[in-house]
Amino acid sequence: MKIDIKNLSHTYDVEVLSDINFSLEDYTSVAIIGVSGSGKSTLIRMMSGLEKPTKGQISINGSDVNEPDYKKSVGFVFQNHNLFPHLTLKKNITLVLEKTRGYSKEEADKIAEKNLALLHLGDQGDKLPKNVSGGQAQRASIARALSIDPDVIFLDEPTSSLDPILTHDVLHAVEELRDIGKHFIFITHQISFVKDFANYIIFMHEGKIVEHGKPEILDNPQHDSFKHFMKKVR
Repeated sequence: MKIDIKNLSHTYDVEVLSDINFSLEDYTSVAIIGVSGSGKSTLIRMMSGLEKPTKGQISINGSDVNEPDYKKSVGFVFQNHNLFPHLTLKKNITLVLEKTRGYSKEEADKIAEKNLALLHLGDQGDKLPKNVSGGQAQRASIARALSIDPDVIFLDEPTSSLDPILTHDVLHAVEELRDIGKHFIFITHQISFVKDFANYIIFMHEGKIVEHGKPEILDNPQHDSFKHFMKKVR
């Protein structure tokens, strides 16, 4: 995966990203960590093309993230599963495939069943989101993101609303996706998962990338804010 960020800033009522310049190449799973309010979710939304920055440019794998073709090549998993509550888990997937990708019902059914099975939900597809656990619903959301065959999958704290057991179930399911040939950019507060799944780490503080590197940086942080963060999460 290749990431290029140039002069990136973004403002809501206050500045949340501040003049970020960053380049990375040849890593497949990138974790973005930091305290709440450090700009992580804003950055990942910009990188996925969900929002446009106030200033600056981002390209992923050589594509401008604001281009329509790029947006079709990424999947996004939100903090809450964002499934349509009136549709079954399977229909949540097939609807996207039929309406936005032009698949026939038969093709969409096969893809949905394949990805639900991949996330250990093969026997849950006919249930509504309210009739499965929060962890199962979040795994269905990941299955939906996978179903469009994206190049890059973004996960924005996918376990933030789950208890420890469901968190383990979801993160274990994500770890099992390691070898399916996708690139991952994700946010999480679960440092053990970062160590297991990421091969590159970005630490953010007050809207800036202040430290980055391979997972070994978790054991030897240099910036004071990173040292303080790691003391809190160990």
